Amino acid sequence: MRAESLTLVFGLLGLTAFSPLHCEPKGPLPEEKLLVLTVATKETDGFIRFMRSARHFNYTVKILGRGEKWNGGDYMSAPAGGQKVRLLKSALADIKEEDKIILFVDSYDVVFSSGPKELLKKFQQAKHKVVFSAETLIWPDRHLEDKHPHVREGKRFLGAGGFIGYVPNLKEMVSDWAGEDKDSDQLFYTKLYINPAKRKSINITLDSKCRLFQNLHGALDEVVLKFEDGRVRARNVLYDTLPVIVHGNGPTKLQINYLGNYIPNVWTFETGCTVCSEGLRPLSALKESEYPVVVIGIFIQQPTPFVSVFFERLLNLKYPKNRLKLFIYNQEPHHDQHIRSFLENHEADYKTVKLIGPDEGVDVITSRNIGFDMCRDDIDCEYFFSVDVEVVLKNEDTLKILIELNKPFVAPMMIKPGRLWTNFWGALSADGYYARSEDYVDIVQARRVGIWNVPYVSQVYLLRADVLRSELKASDLFHSATLDPDMAFCSKVREQGVFMFVTNMHTFGRVLNTDNYQMDHLHNDLWQIFENPVDWEERYIHENYSKILKDNIVENPCPDVYWFPIFTEVACRHLVEEMENFGQWSGGGNVDTRIQGGYENVPTIDIHMNQVNFEKEWQKFLLEFIAPVTEKMFPGYYTRCTSYLNFVVRYKPDEQPLLTPHHDASTFTINIALNSKDIDYQGGGCRFLRYNCSIRAPRKGWALMHPGRLTHYHEGLPTTEGTRYIAVSFVDP
Repeated sequence: MRAESLTLVFGLLGLTAFSPLHCEPKGPLPEEKLLVLTVATKETDGFIRFMRSARHFNYTVKILGRGEKWNGGDYMSAPAGGQKVRLLKSALADIKEEDKIILFVDSYDVVFSSGPKELLKKFQQAKHKVVFSAETLIWPDRHLEDKHPHVREGKRFLGAGGFIGYVPNLKEMVSDWAGEDKDSDQLFYTKLYINPAKRKSINITLDSKCRLFQNLHGALDEVVLKFEDGRVRARNVLYDTLPVIVHGNGPTKLQINYLGNYIPNVWTFETGCTVCSEGLRPLSALKESEYPVVVIGIFIQQPTPFVSVFFERLLNLKYPKNRLKLFIYNQEPHHDQHIRSFLENHEADYKTVKLIGPDEGVDVITSRNIGFDMCRDDIDCEYFFSVDVEVVLKNEDTLKILIELNKPFVAPMMIKPGRLWTNFWGALSADGYYARSEDYVDIVQARRVGIWNVPYVSQVYLLRADVLRSELKASDLFHSATLDPDMAFCSKVREQGVFMFVTNMHTFGRVLNTDNYQMDHLHNDLWQIFENPVDWEERYIHENYSKILKDNIVENPCPDVYWFPIFTEVACRHLVEEMENFGQWSGGGNVDTRIQGGYENVPTIDIHMNQVNFEKEWQKFLLEFIAPVTEKMFPGYYTRCTSYLNFVVRYKPDEQPLLTPHHDASTFTINIALNSKDIDYQGGGCRFLRYNCSIRAPRKGWALMHPGRLTHYHEGLPTTEGTRYIAVSFVDP
């Protein structure tokens, strides 16, 4: 009898020792024994990111709750998540293999940093049947803090967003769940863990040093990106560990988005962007009639320079205009003329145009909502392209490029020349304002090129219409009691789990500086040489000017007289119209109170630049664009282009047709033709008497540069018909 009893006891001990609940398998755990379970009731951008990282490492994933309504709350509300426990319990009931290992993780805010082999190895090294992620902070019930077991090193509080274990142990763990979907999964698992009997029975431990799981909440200072050998992953610098799974739990969504721009191998120094060519929507094979219909929302909220140029660039977008609908909101009466001019010539080119002007009393926030509704309510609309008028769309393919990226929300990176300013923020401060991410400068300066998930974009972006009709269907997207409309909008986009991407894979353009834009003149853009020098140059400096210094296109019609292109047609026209609009032409007499001494030896009918408050801007023009040519043509002479006499001269047969021979009070003189012979006038030109050399057909926008004293005695030839205009500077008097 005693022998039989001993045999039975040893037999039971043997069964216990080798059951899945207690045995320690010898050798590596087979990867085929691992199954990843996650809950995702809908396919958010976060879920897509999670699945991409899982596929990257060949994880086998089963999705729970697909298509169900989510009743489990969110991290911003009261503790919840019970729906995940219910779904897990149901899924485990269908799994019969007792040696199956289940990894249960969240999906919307999780990325894999390494593969199943490393995960299983670290799980095996934990020497427990269930391993939970660990946290620095206790949640949701701080009163349970003292009940948590102490650990020698690491984190001591359980995190419910990730755990791994054998099926029998997990079944035992969730067997007592009878809660509601809205109840807290975190609290349920915590109470199991702090119960010594349950903890021992289920064989639970925590991943206290973040070897398997890295929860970011309360640990942001611990986590950095580790770039090594063409690979990138997260590293916990506090414990010197490389977690396999990174979880942006709680209020750390921005941080997981930042890490997700790199992990796993999304972008590396060796490969650059590895995902930028995935999931594209090519347009090249489509007929123009098959292109997606886009509503372009144009918003003019303040006086802005170069608005007419904006509409020129809009017109030049390489996209079928019969697939574009325009929504134009203008709050500034000064720009009515620019819109009217554009629509008079091109409204018929577009599928539809809706205009809201300054007299209609529509505020900025309402205008944005009306624009969105124009797309939401249009069954044909597939995209809404929002563009503020201060955006300079240099790249004519911008709209096509953004559509082909096939993102719900994507913006082209725009810069302000010479500055680190862009239309996106890489990070946010604690109060929701701008903060600089570690990679911001590298992205702005194109040392890192790709598609970047960022917390804020403004001024220009492309939104998919289906997102406007679902996640972003609310009518108060731009409203906030504390934030500016654009910040409020981005905040609500983030709250809905929609990723805002910005791409710097192409050069798209820039954003104008609207500070100090004055509207005191007829052509106010002329005064923008300081605030927006790049745009000023593009608008007003001749397209061939750059060839002067490298291709030697300067002509030499007379000895030491140089002739070169300097102004565009627009610059010439604007200068002439500005002067005529001012209208206070001098009388052409010798007495001239505008100049020092009050007497002019060789008077002209003119208007000085300082009379129209253009002196400072003209001096800047001379220094930036005339000085380099002077120093090239007259080697060894260096100039700061000091000039106290800059003016526009008007010649008319019945007013002042010519100018008698004279020297100029200058070291050298600039004479720019502002209109065209044979079109605007007849006759005219300049003759250098010493050389008996004349320039009788000055080219509009071209400058004559010649010495002013001693050698270049000259006269203005008679204008016989029409009106001739020239701009003159006596430089270095």
